[in-house]
Amino acid sequence: KEQLVESGGGSVEVGGSLRLFCESFDTSLLIRCMGWFRGRDGKRELVAKLGGPGDIGAYSDAVKGRFAISRDHVKDTVSLQMNNLKPDDSGTYFCFMSYVESVCERSDASKITFWGQGTPVSVSS
Repeated sequence: KEQLVESGGGSVEVGGSLRLFCESFDTSLLIRCMGWFRGRDGKRELVAKLGGPGDIGAYSDAVKGRFAISRDHVKDTVSLQMNNLKPDDSGTYFCFMSYVESVCERSDASKITFWGQGTPVSVSS
């Protein structure tokens, strides 16, 4: 059974919107953070992350003001609302989570253990 299951994504034109959703199926431990990386050309870069209740989240400079991340701390789900999409936003979006605070702080993909299966986003001009 998958630990993290994603939905959403798809193809839109420039300026369009998409919403990604991710649900964790292991709630045995306290999740310290959840978020999204974008994979492209063999690399993963952080898009947005959100910690515990009260955390305002963190975004890459490229998406600030256009994307909004939210979490349901009871249901252990995370969503990413993507607005005013640009072609450079295209890629495969991977949901992640961590039980370790230091991993959340560093946002280092190589240290993250739990990933979703990835969902493609394509923005055409």
